[in-house]
Amino acid sequence: MVRISIIIPTYNEARYIGRTLTSIKAQGYRDIEVMLADSMSTDGTAEVARSVYPGITVCECAGRGVPLACNSAARAAKGELLLFIDADTAISKTTLRAYDRAFRENEIVAATGPIRPLERSTWATAFGFKLVSVYLVRLLMLFGRPSIIGSNFIVTRKAYAKVKGLDEHLATYFDWDLAHRLGRIGKTMYVSGGVAYTSTRRVKKWGAAKYFLWHLSNALLYQLRHKVRDDYEIVR
Repeated sequence: MVRISIIIPTYNEARYIGRTLTSIKAQGYRDIEVMLADSMSTDGTAEVARSVYPGITVCECAGRGVPLACNSAARAAKGELLLFIDADTAISKTTLRAYDRAFRENEIVAATGPIRPLERSTWATAFGFKLVSVYLVRLLMLFGRPSIIGSNFIVTRKAYAKVKGLDEHLATYFDWDLAHRLGRIGKTMYVSGGVAYTSTRRVKKWGAAKYFLWHLSNALLYQLRHKVRDDYEIVR
C-alpha cells in the first residue's frame, strides 16, 4: 500500500499547478501517489500536470467545489495517509517526512502545519499568515478545539472515511468543520515541520487587512455558532 496520497483539487489552475508538482518531485520521500482532483478545467490544467508529473492520477469531477473534488479523489486513493494541498501551494522539502514521522511516533488521526507566503510579500501579509496558520490554530488546539488548514493538512484514510470526508454543502471552513468531526474520534497534531507555501493572489486582490479580518471573523463565527460566511468566491 502507498504510504501517502497527495490530493490536489483544481479548477483552471494551469498557471500554478506546475510549481506545486515540482515541489512534490523535490521530496526525498518517494512512497507516494499524486492525485489531481480536477473539476472540469478548461485551460489544460490536467495536460500541464501530466507533463510535469507523468505518474499523476487525474480524477475528473462532475461538479465544482473543493469538498466535492477532494472527496472524489479520496475514495480512489490508495494511501494510508491523505495529504491535501491546494494547486497554488508548494510544500517544503521536509514536509512529507515530517508528517510521516508525526504519524509513526504519535497516536493521531490528523495533522496540519504552518502556511507561509509563496511570493515575496509585505510584513503584514507574512504576519497574517502566521497569525492564522500558527497562532490561531495552535491556540484553538490548546483549548481542545482541533483545527486544520485546508491547503495543508493530512489525515488517515480510515479516519477520513469514518467521518465521511469534507462537507460538500460548505463553501468555506469545510477544513475546520472536518477537524471538529475528526476531534470526536482521535487527536489532531500541529507539526511545525509540515511547512507549505501558498499563493498570496487572493490577499493581493482583497488587501491584507480585509483578507485576514475576513478569515478571523469567519473563524469566530464557526467556533461560536457553527456557521460560516457565505460571501466567499469559489475559485476551484
